[in-house]
Amino acid sequence: MALNQNQSVGIANLGSSSPSFSTPGNASAKRYPQKPPMRPSGASPTHTMSPLRTMELNPAARKKKQKLPDKQLQDKVATILPESALYTQLLEFEARVDSALARKKVDIQEALKSPPCIQKTLRIYVFNTFANQVRSIPQKPNADPPTWTLKIVGRILEDGVDPDQPGMVQKSNPFYPKFSSFFKRVTISLDQRLYPDNHIILWENARSPAPHEGFEVKRKGDKEFTVNIRLEMNYAPEKYKLSQPLMEILGIEVETRPRIIASIWHYVKARKLQNQHDPSFFNCDPPLQKVFGEEKMKFTMVSQKISQHLFPPQPIHLEHKIKLSGNSPAGTACYDVLVDVPFPIQRDLSALLANSEKNKEIDVCDEAICAAIRKIHEHRRRRAFFLGFSQSPVEFINALIESQNKDLKLVAGVASRSAEKQRRSDFFHQPWVEDAVIRYLNRKPGAGSDAAPGSI
Repeated sequence: MALNQNQSVGIANLGSSSPSFSTPGNASAKRYPQKPPMRPSGASPTHTMSPLRTMELNPAARKKKQKLPDKQLQDKVATILPESALYTQLLEFEARVDSALARKKVDIQEALKSPPCIQKTLRIYVFNTFANQVRSIPQKPNADPPTWTLKIVGRILEDGVDPDQPGMVQKSNPFYPKFSSFFKRVTISLDQRLYPDNHIILWENARSPAPHEGFEVKRKGDKEFTVNIRLEMNYAPEKYKLSQPLMEILGIEVETRPRIIASIWHYVKARKLQNQHDPSFFNCDPPLQKVFGEEKMKFTMVSQKISQHLFPPQPIHLEHKIKLSGNSPAGTACYDVLVDVPFPIQRDLSALLANSEKNKEIDVCDEAICAAIRKIHEHRRRRAFFLGFSQSPVEFINALIESQNKDLKLVAGVASRSAEKQRRSDFFHQPWVEDAVIRYLNRKPGAGSDAAPGSI
């Protein structure tokens, strides 16, 4: 038979680069890098803005620039909209706020890794219930067998006050760890004469999939006996029992190693035992000599020297008599144990980190801002386009045609060929022309009809 555990509600735990195109035609054709079209040299005066410079029709060159953040306004927008300086200041302020919040979040996460604890009283209730213990003569043939149930539960006392009786134990405060979290191991020993098989019941925290609000042991039986209960506390960080000489000096019985070392330092400081010539040493008075066995001790050696004076804490031994008559539940004994629980503010910090609702609202606002910025940039480009046309229509149209013609040649893969050279007959008297003509004539009719004009 195994130990049964009650399970209750658990604890509620802060532009891209331009695309490349393959060159159509034969395998010997070269692939030329895509270059931005050259700006035409206009005849406008020096103080007049070039049409192409104004309209920014060169997408390849614009994409090669370093991509600005989606929420950042370009300098060209700032010149058009002087009010955008306020928005830029808000962006800088937001960056400072985000940086400060990120630092605070890291601090909170570090604090949660080793949370401060406060000492509370854990009240342990041990009682039992029973059923079908009324003996009738003769016994009914279909009567249920007599049973008893041992229960071990507990709760953290608020201000040392417990208004409830053990038989009416309510759910513990969800902000505190569950009852089983305070124990490393629980051993329950039954009377071996009455229960020869599995009279030792063992529960280990390491093997438990989840914490529980208490422990239950249910057995069949109609005889009263005494149960021995052994509770081994689960201290985090690990606590140690001090030896008698060290206990007399520090006045503490069980404590963590860092706090024991800190208490020794306070003892040395209070009695002015620090060596004046070498502050890294302290003089040992008679009580300290009993512990360290030396007249002078180095501070760095304290942690090593006290190891022989630290022992595992003694387990808690309880006894409970299983009563099968009278009132049920039977047993009114309770036991108080001092335990460390997380500081109450820790749950608020954990909730702060876990709360993502505000982040969702911020993301929605950021998306709206980015959409507005993209629309502003699009309107700025349209404005520059029409402004360039209004300043010099002829030069603007010529520059536009030349730019789009070069883009077309880039797509066709013939951008590096000079149109001016192709206009002269000497261009077609070069040695490669004969081979190119033969290749062109040997093409299939379908491929020849689809060939790009001007490509060989």
